[in-house]
Formats: sequence, C-alpha cells, structure tokens
Amino acid sequence: MTQAGFEWLTIDMEHSAIDISQAQELIRIVELSDVVPLVRVSNNNSEVIKRVMDAGAHGVIVPMVNSKTEAEQAVKSVKYPTFGIRSVGLSRAQKYGFDFSGYKKWLEKESIVIVQIEHIKAINNLEAILCTPGVDGSIIGPYDLSGSLGCSGEFDRPEVKAELQKYEKVCNYLNKPMGFHIVQPDSGLANEYKLKGYTFLAVGLDTLYLGTKCREVLNEI
Repeated sequence: MTQAGFEWLTIDMEHSAIDISQAQELIRIVELSDVVPLVRVSNNNSEVIKRVMDAGAHGVIVPMVNSKTEAEQAVKSVKYPTFGIRSVGLSRAQKYGFDFSGYKKWLEKESIVIVQIEHIKAINNLEAILCTPGVDGSIIGPYDLSGSLGCSGEFDRPEVKAELQKYEKVCNYLNKPMGFHIVQPDSGLANEYKLKGYTFLAVGLDTLYLGTKCREVLNEI
C-alpha cells in the first residue's frame, strides 16, 4: 500500500486489534516510504494520543468530536505546553532523546489534528469545532453519522444527505477543507466527492481492497 501512490495512510486503532507496538512498526514502514502516517486513535484520550505521537505518527484522526471543548482536548493532547498538555517522553518521534529540539519545532508547525464528524451533535456544533485553533481538518464518518440519525449505513436517506449538505455549506463558508471516508474502494465515488470539493479523502480499507479483488477474480473464474 505504501508503494501504490497514496499520499497518506491511517493505522486504525479504533476498530482493530492493533496495539501500540504494532502501530509503531506500521508508522515506521509508512514513514520510510515517504507517505504520511496518521493514526486513528480509539478515543479522544490524552494518554492514547501521547503514545501514538511518541511512536512517530505525523498526526491523529480523533473519533466522535462533537463540540469545541472536545476539539480543544484533541489539539492539546497532541501539542506540548504552553499550547498543549502533552507530557514529554523521549521515544521514537524524538529520536530517543537525540533530537528533541528538532521534534519540538516540527510538532508546532507540522503535526496534524483531524477531527471526525460522525454525529448529529457534531454537525450542530460544526462551526465552533472547525474554528478551534490547531484543528487542521475534518472527515465525515458516514456510518456513525447515519447511525446518529437512526439509519445506520443508509447513506441515501434524505436526512443523511441533508446533514452532509450542512457540513459542506459550513466548510465552504469557513473556507475549511472537507473530508470524507469512502468506505468501499470505489474510484467512481471518490471522483464524485472530488468534484464536490472534498480534498481530504480516505478511500477504502485494507481488508476491503483485499476482499473485493479476491471476489472479483473468483467471480470471473
């Protein structure tokens, strides 16, 4: 996957059995291939975020951010004081203590904080969330957003489409990048979102790429 041309890859620690040691190895592999390694953390928890950042993640995708306060918590968990609350450890990210000053400068300007917009509460608080200092972008989690409206996975329902239109309207008004997780590895759908102005697109999952190709070949045989 690192050789396929993706600009970034996410190690998912929210819905997988990946632990921190496995995450660090995956981060290392992605980074050595000049692809941006992000980690979707299990929750908006400063201890969890600190560990994946120390492991070398370039940034985090934080699930279920539904308010400005929760957005601030995510940013502060990534950043060192005085802007943040992250405690200092000398791990892989800081070259085990041999480049702390360089990492500190990088962290201030280059680290990435993406908030997941995946609940009707987040849509209702969207402007405040997106205007939180340190939030670099957002990404729609379509399954949970539809679930919060009582129709999990039914993306064509009018109420789901209406909330997505609200998201797009607010992002465009604030000149903030729009993000969407296209769960299936579907190039046609990805291009549709590109035409709508989405610039932060997650396309597919490793298991779905593998499973989809297996089924395609076997059906042809």
